[in-house]
Amino acid sequence: MSSDSPEARPPVVTPVRVVIALCLFAPFVAMLWVGSYAKVDPAFIGIPFFYWYQMLWVLISTALTMTAYKLWQRDQRARPGGTK
Repeated sequence: MSSDSPEARPPVVTPVRVVIALCLFAPFVAMLWVGSYAKVDPAFIGIPFFYWYQMLWVLISTALTMTAYKLWQRDQRARPGGTK
């Protein structure tokens, strides 16, 4: 039997890959849903909510992207033929 048969290949969509997609998709949803943060209150050290919420998402996006990257590396190493 060849190695390209459906039984020999691991599934393309795995739970880890779903988590990776969610990590990368969450910042887009948060920033595109402007109605959820288009307000002044609550202010943080004098900065309106609209601005500090977006700046907070810069940090959150960095953490989520780093997490997705690490999960992707681990997923690739775990797959047959992956680099170690």
